[in-house]
Amino acid sequence: QVQLVESGGGLVQAGGSLRLSCTASGRTFGNYAGGWFRQAPGNEREFVVGIGWTGINTDYADSVKGRFAISRDNAKNTMYLQMNSLKPEDTAVYFCAARSGRATKTPGDYYYWGQGTQVTVSS
Repeated sequence: QVQLVESGGGLVQAGGSLRLSCTASGRTFGNYAGGWFRQAPGNEREFVVGIGWTGINTDYADSVKGRFAISRDNAKNTMYLQMNSLKPEDTAVYFCAARSGRATKTPGDYYYWGQGTQVTVSS
């Protein structure tokens, strides 16, 4: 089992930045691919970005390319999401997730999930 805990969410004005963290416990996080997803009220959970277990391979949703950056520090069992140039449409609950194998864009492929952290971007 892997337990994931997100932190770093909050309220920010449009154009601002936030850095989310996802800290893992249980099994070695470095053995898993990771992903960030988000869900706004009334919407389905959507893919934001994925990262391979080495941290080399990444894949971003078009809506966040050039603004968001994912990274991981396996020695600290932590994955990060740096969010810059935030827009009101980025408002959502952000979830981190982990799975064996490669990162994918499908939420159902992920075995482990955090509880989510709220990100609110005001206009």
